[in-house]
Amino acid sequence: MNSLTMQKKMTNPATDLPTQLGQLGLHATALSLDDFLARATKSRWSPQLILEEMARAELLERSRRSVERRLRLARIGRFRPMADFDWHWPKKIDRPTIERALTLDFIPEARNFILLGSNGLGKTMIAQNIAYAAVQAGYTVLFRTASDILADLHCDSPQILRRRLQRFARPDLLVIDELAYLSYDDDAADLLYELVSRRYERHSIVITTNKAFKEWNTVFPNATSIATLLDRLTHHADVTLLEGQSYRVRESEIEIAARRKKT
Repeated sequence: MNSLTMQKKMTNPATDLPTQLGQLGLHATALSLDDFLARATKSRWSPQLILEEMARAELLERSRRSVERRLRLARIGRFRPMADFDWHWPKKIDRPTIERALTLDFIPEARNFILLGSNGLGKTMIAQNIAYAAVQAGYTVLFRTASDILADLHCDSPQILRRRLQRFARPDLLVIDELAYLSYDDDAADLLYELVSRRYERHSIVITTNKAFKEWNTVFPNATSIATLLDRLTHHADVTLLEGQSYRVRESEIEIAARRKKT
């Protein structure tokens, strides 16, 4: 860039005020500038009040963007709110424990929360609602299936493995969905143990699983670290059991009955 071009840029700055505000990072003010000026003029705001309102709007906008970014990184996926959860469907459910977990009281204490039960009872739905509430509360969250996590951790390079473990160890809350739904290879338990150890007494984990702990030996064959893994995972944890028939089967039966009624 020659000196003449640089001089023109310096002497002819953008005269579009919203553009200049955006360049300064004042995006909320830039997007609603006309309305902002109209309110300020109509209400005869003082210079100090104008600055206070600008600061308030920008802080709200930054908070909104932060939530959007953390939701995008969390990858919670689509889910139903807890208002749609049928507490009366499971034959056994500890509602007070689950509702307490939804308040996120376990996260500051670096405790874990484990949802154990057969398929179709809403374990993933509950975990997704906990993850979403955590993002809204300002926490960093990762929501992944156990298969995705273990596939990511399987690598030949110790340096890459160390970086990936750190990525899963860093967030305030890690949700491991569908743990023990599938059988894993001989290294899976050791990788999971490494991850749990890095988060142990530092950050919280939420786990959904359809296998009782005594059955995990069948999921992680030939693993010698199962006992130590479970010891660290459950040392500071609330474990709640859900029992009953699949709610998805019930919904399918209702839909079939409704179609038959129409015909």
